Amino acid sequence: MIILSGCSKEQPKKEIKVQKNINQTKAYNYSISGKTDSAFKYYSLAKDEFLIQKDSIGVIYCLLSMAIISTGQGDYFGGQEISLAGLPYLNEKNKDHLWYIHSNYNNIGLANYRLKNYSEAIRFYNQALKFATIDTDRFIYLNNKAKVYEELKNFDAAINIYARIVRSVPKETINYARALANLAAAKWLQNPDYNAEPELLSALAINDKLGEKFGQNFCYARLADFYSKRNNTIAVDYAKKMLVVAKELSSPDDQLEALYKLVKLSSPKATKQYFVQYEKLSDSLQSARARAKNQFALIRYDTLKLQKDNTEKKYQIARREALIVISLIAIIALTGIFIIWYRKRKQKIELETQNAIRESRLKTSKKVHDVVANGLYRVMTEIENTEGLDREEMLDRLDQMYQKSRDISYEVEETKPIVHNFSLQITALLQAFTTPTTKVIIKGNTNELWTRLNDPAKHEIEHVLQELMVNMKKHSHATAVELLFEQKNKRIYISYIDNGVGMPEQVQYKNGLRNTGNRIEHIGGEINFDTKLEKGLKILIVFPVV
Repeated sequence: MIILSGCSKEQPKKEIKVQKNINQTKAYNYSISGKTDSAFKYYSLAKDEFLIQKDSIGVIYCLLSMAIISTGQGDYFGGQEISLAGLPYLNEKNKDHLWYIHSNYNNIGLANYRLKNYSEAIRFYNQALKFATIDTDRFIYLNNKAKVYEELKNFDAAINIYARIVRSVPKETINYARALANLAAAKWLQNPDYNAEPELLSALAINDKLGEKFGQNFCYARLADFYSKRNNTIAVDYAKKMLVVAKELSSPDDQLEALYKLVKLSSPKATKQYFVQYEKLSDSLQSARARAKNQFALIRYDTLKLQKDNTEKKYQIARREALIVISLIAIIALTGIFIIWYRKRKQKIELETQNAIRESRLKTSKKVHDVVANGLYRVMTEIENTEGLDREEMLDRLDQMYQKSRDISYEVEETKPIVHNFSLQITALLQAFTTPTTKVIIKGNTNELWTRLNDPAKHEIEHVLQELMVNMKKHSHATAVELLFEQKNKRIYISYIDNGVGMPEQVQYKNGLRNTGNRIEHIGGEINFDTKLEKGLKILIVFPVV
């Protein structure tokens, strides 16, 4: 028996029967202990197991739990996405599914409310009300719907809903106290002369009696607002009480609201103290939610896989995939051997021609760091993320080759042929640096972008991008890299941005960076480094297409 719930003032609770598995049990234990990131991970793993077992109740239980966690942690888009992903597993005609259906719609409504998509929030709250089977859940959804009307300044609609709840629920209950406090607050917001104090104090007394902390917190907040322009001392006292309860609830959002009220209402000396607390908590909350969003996204995309086939089918699929990989490796190896043989033969035949070219290009010779080392580093990156290899031995050997090659220079580098679809070649180059800890985002790299650029220029641009990605991998330690390609007024713009450690303002253009600048200058372009960012690095490359 598992109790599934979110914030008690916005999500319903229910004791439900779910066939347990180890991951689901771990997820539940992490959830009740407040470790939402671990809970999210194990709910995702449990969901995959339920998929194999074709247990739709188990699947939707896990998806709904993940959606509620995401919404509760401020990942509103993620929470909405997961809830929507659960809809195909729900059957409106199955009574056992009804609770999941209206809870799921409520979570989507709540996510849209937080995103200020108020019309969508009302639409999904109405869907939740349509499938709610007990009054307790209906009152929660009606309360949430009325909150949307308050945000829309439609106080008449909100007041009508709150009054309906007050008339419908027994007194001395949490639902009654919540509706009464909301009704008083809505009337006061509509008419600042309305005396909301008696109803707020009555609701507070019920919450105190029932030990309902969320209700106490809300009443203290509204009483502080009510007295803010009537009696500043009383308003400060209620704001302080709100802060105490918010800390007991471990609710950072409510703590921020209480601190904000204290900053506005307190004496100058106290205001400074509360402002420091507010700023520190706000920064901490934003950082924590940003980390949670990133982690939830990684878990979703890393573990979201359907496992509908039985063990034998999975074995056959794995076997076929292994044969394909082996075949590809063999083809690549044979192709590589042929290319090496062909190049050596060609170099021998064209030796005299190359010697003549060397004499005219001595001043612009490029170190092997720019061509070979970066190529090797790219291979190393791919090997790091390829299973089935003796990584330590291979990396050691490649690293030795890399170290030896850094100080070698030569005058003519071999220009490899440009493939017909240059955009795919660039995409393959950039995506080679994608790892479990580094995400590479590519925008605007279409084949049409490169149609008017000649092959020598394409060759230079490919090496420039390779140099940037290698520097990112070696020095930046970035977890996110974005490259944007655009064409304006017969010029191509390439914008590179990462969130790594950045670059000192006094950039010393050595080795790869100097060669990068030379390459861009060689094709009539320019490169600019923005080193004044607080974190990360931004580079803009511009060059003509004709």
